[in-house]
Amino acid sequence: MKLLLLLALGLVVVVTATNRRYRIHAVNDFTQDDEDEALNDNELVISRSTFVLDDAKKLKIEPEAEKLSGQALVDYVNRRQDLWTAHVNPKFQNFDDEVKWGMLGVNHVKNSVKAKKHLSKTRLLDVQIPTHFDSREQWAQCKGIGNIRDQSSCGSCWAFGAVEAMSDRICIASNGKIQVSLSAVDLLSCCKSCGFGCNGGDPMAAWKYWVHDGIVTGSNYTTHEGCKPYPFPPCEHHSTKTHYKPCQHDLFPTPKCEKKCQNSYGDKTYAEDKYYGRVAFAIADDVEAIQKELMTNGPLEIAFEVYEDFLNYAGGIYIHQGGKLGGGHAVKLVGWGEEGGVPYWVVANSWNTDWGEDGFFRIIRGKDECGIESGVVGGLPELNRTRRQRLELDDD
Repeated sequence: MKLLLLLALGLVVVVTATNRRYRIHAVNDFTQDDEDEALNDNELVISRSTFVLDDAKKLKIEPEAEKLSGQALVDYVNRRQDLWTAHVNPKFQNFDDEVKWGMLGVNHVKNSVKAKKHLSKTRLLDVQIPTHFDSREQWAQCKGIGNIRDQSSCGSCWAFGAVEAMSDRICIASNGKIQVSLSAVDLLSCCKSCGFGCNGGDPMAAWKYWVHDGIVTGSNYTTHEGCKPYPFPPCEHHSTKTHYKPCQHDLFPTPKCEKKCQNSYGDKTYAEDKYYGRVAFAIADDVEAIQKELMTNGPLEIAFEVYEDFLNYAGGIYIHQGGKLGGGHAVKLVGWGEEGGVPYWVVANSWNTDWGEDGFFRIIRGKDECGIESGVVGGLPELNRTRRQRLELDDD
């Protein structure tokens, strides 16, 4: 009898300690006392030294934490965990939600049922997956993989994530012989089936447009190179740095689709400058399937839900902690790794190099954080197809 009592007491201690460490609550059982205690507790809920992925998957966001913003949210994030660091950006405190969240241009983060009918076949490969992988190192001859662009005050992330990964895949498929920067504004302004330009678009539709219509070259605003460079200047996105001016309070209107190159570009005509994709596909919402496609063919476009705390990201391995949902965002996946036993993805953002980890960020891998493993798309380039050949193929 004494033995049974001791075992029962031990079980209570273990469960209590676990719940205290991870604060796993059912929403209906969460009381005001629980909320106050959780928001003011200085004990780490998520720690690098004791991190277990399966436990992190069970973690629930406190209801009161969803209401936090500004300095209160930053303090809460930094007090609660030590995987990543949050910094408040006062420059965006006076922006209304329509503008602040308007830069997030993806309405549907997860791949549709239709998209899932066309999955990458690399998921079937029997290959050994390394603990660490970085496209910038694997294909070092393709310098563009490490470039960080700037979407400015426009919800064009869906276009940037697409053309960045497409450009990388052209370089990789050509063994470094073709190094181009595809134009974000050409895709943004001319793909009518993709969505609403600066007011958002669909990543999968962008890759299909590349296959059928092709995309011309075009650099960022600063270098002003290629057929159609980006027309909007870089600005500070949710960053305390002052290298650029803060992003303007109003979103830029979507540029008109102009099927011609800038006057200073005399290399080719608009039609001659087109680069095409051969096929577009979704990637299964599975970590290994994503890794296999990435290590075989190069960077991918991924979409995920952005909450208020992500805007305050200043470095580390992001795991959502609080703040309200703002919208969907598309970015470029370049690699993965582990740090102290914590698995992560390496991602290139389009908010210039002053944001995050020199323009990149890391996010927890293996728990579909904010849906980031459910909306992965890509495609393969057609290196030898000209505009005329594309038209002949359509006629057939």
